[in-house]
Amino acid sequence: MLLTRASEYALLSLDIIQASDRPQGAEQLATQLNIPKSFLAKILQTLAKQGILESKKGAHGGFIMARKSKDITVAEIILAAEGKAPTIFDCSQYSSSCPNGAIGTCNISPFLANFQYKIDTFLRELTLKDISK
Repeated sequence: MLLTRASEYALLSLDIIQASDRPQGAEQLATQLNIPKSFLAKILQTLAKQGILESKKGAHGGFIMARKSKDITVAEIILAAEGKAPTIFDCSQYSSSCPNGAIGTCNISPFLANFQYKIDTFLRELTLKDISK
């Protein structure tokens, strides 16, 4: 699956954070987006560890952007949120992962590899700024 809720929540949260002029806390984001706070907090911490967000402590703490939204790709966000690069099909990146054991004999393997390449390229070129209001 290309995107899970982790990616969706990461993108939604980053859209709010990048548009704000003050730090956004996990609790207020979770309330605003109507999503589980504990799951969102884990995602936000991961985004901070990957250098997408900065965590500010204190009474007025929360998360702020570590970089400008034009410098953060959607591929980078998905990789951080999912812990792996997005794939369309189980076998589209590595022929050794063919679920049917048809390595080298699959007629659609070149199509799948090309399709995955196009998706990867698109996500690496698309930035957070491109998808924000």
